[in-house]
Amino acid sequence: MESNFVDYVKILCRSGKGGRGSAHMHRAKYQPNGGPDGGNGGRGGHVYLRGNHNFWTLLHLRYERHVFAGNGGNGGDCCSTGAQGEDKYIEVPLGTVAYNGDTGEYICDVVQDGQEVMLLKGGRGGKGNKEFATAINKAPRYAQPGEPMQEMNVILQLKLLADVGLVGFPNAGKSTLLSCISSAKPKIANYPFTTLEPSLGIVPYIDGKSFVMADIPGIIEGASEGRGIGLRFLRHIERNSLLLFLIECDAESIKGSYEILLNELRQFNAEILDKRRILAVTKCDLIDDELIEMLRHDLPEDVPTVFISAPTQQGIVELKNVIWHELNSESNKIAGTIGSDNDSLVHRNMDLRTLNADFAGWDDDISDDNAEREDLDFAAADDVIYIE
Repeated sequence: MESNFVDYVKILCRSGKGGRGSAHMHRAKYQPNGGPDGGNGGRGGHVYLRGNHNFWTLLHLRYERHVFAGNGGNGGDCCSTGAQGEDKYIEVPLGTVAYNGDTGEYICDVVQDGQEVMLLKGGRGGKGNKEFATAINKAPRYAQPGEPMQEMNVILQLKLLADVGLVGFPNAGKSTLLSCISSAKPKIANYPFTTLEPSLGIVPYIDGKSFVMADIPGIIEGASEGRGIGLRFLRHIERNSLLLFLIECDAESIKGSYEILLNELRQFNAEILDKRRILAVTKCDLIDDELIEMLRHDLPEDVPTVFISAPTQQGIVELKNVIWHELNSESNKIAGTIGSDNDSLVHRNMDLRTLNADFAGWDDDISDDNAEREDLDFAAADDVIYIE
């Protein structure tokens, strides 16, 4: 069954054409030479992205492949201005990043509720002949056509907004930890890659405080080369203020496993390594205190480490305290917080090879059925000359 979590869509966006100006000459009883009275054309509709905190995924856009704004109305007689084209708003969850679907170029980032970003600008309406009347040329018989529409394939990616991101190998206990300290109910089973999509959980803390934790599918050595699920879901921890590494206590080398995870993150985006990090050694209910002391000699030196067991709640209180302290440390605040104006997240352009592979199964059935054809029935066509 197809998942309802959609974090990656490609849509065709098209702004509206500007309406053409009118070259109408005024005709009325007792006014045989009424002069030009052609109105201006209306502008075409714009296409906007708008942040909406009521959405959590891009599911509502999965099958809305075409977003076309309205065309501007043509100018009329008696200096009547054409109607403006209808603007189109694409509602997206917070944390959505837009890229050009043809070049992979980064366009914009939506992180605040109600934030509006113009993707495509509608064409300007053409001027009517009234605008060209002068003391020398009192009866111009020409008008401007409207500007053409703009069209672009847009890729929307969702990067979850969370305070803490979980990083670890498959079956390291990430989903178990999230289910034990929050109300989230991720799938838990005794086989690799149980988690196939990211999960969010709100972790309560003392005095009514809380923080948001994000669980992503496990990564393995060589994920940057396409092994396992690859690195597709790592974009969901790019915005996290803190990374929580989870490594099993029975790993061959805790320090070596930690370095492997760091290397995979470095291959994906080296800037992720600038984030604060915490290491949690999981499943410690399987070992005694003597083994825990032995494991302390195989730990990274520059990372706070906590030994935990989610089912027995061993070390969970200490882990929450360490996470809260790191989240609120002055050095972490300076680096930029989620949704702030000084967000330090830098978005790279997409690799076209990856882009084409991701959408290889998508049909290029772009239809012009919804696009209005320009009306060619001009008033006084024999006497009208359209100029740019």
